[in-house]
Amino acid sequence: MIGYLIGGLVVLAVAVIGLYISYNNRIVTLANRIEEAWAQIDVQLQKRFDLVPNLVETVKGYASHEKEIFDNIAKARAGMVSGSRQARVEADNVLTQALGRLFAVAEAYPDLKAQANFKLLQEQLEGIENKIAYARQYYNDSVLSFNNIVTTIPGVWFAGGRGKHDFLEIPDEARAVPQVKF
Repeated sequence: MIGYLIGGLVVLAVAVIGLYISYNNRIVTLANRIEEAWAQIDVQLQKRFDLVPNLVETVKGYASHEKEIFDNIAKARAGMVSGSRQARVEADNVLTQALGRLFAVAEAYPDLKAQANFKLLQEQLEGIENKIAYARQYYNDSVLSFNNIVTTIPGVWFAGGRGKHDFLEIPDEARAVPQVKF
């Protein structure tokens, strides 16, 4: 009888240890997925960072009086080079707003819209923007999976003090349609 009791306790201990290892590995995997997702966002932001000067120079020739837009783009690009993850996200939001205004200005210049170089740059930027949107979605999906496992039972028991991650959110001011006045 005592042998069965000891055997049962051993099986229970092995099951708990197995469960701990399984959940710990899952939590580590999800945390790594969040870091990988952020790296993908960073890659796409860098591509956009590299493309923007060419686009700005193309538009500058047509809209030289729109200095504020060009200054905002330059400031946002500078903010994306260094700083914390949150600072880079904020600089990206400023850049997104400035690019929206840049394209609104471009709408006022039919010759610019018809220029092949501008069209190519605009298409490249559109492709990068789509990739950034997908990377942000992937990041937020990864954060959701991680947050779910570290806040639900039994994962919370095995989380080892790991806290929730924050979602990437676009502030309302970055969603506004740019207003351009001449």
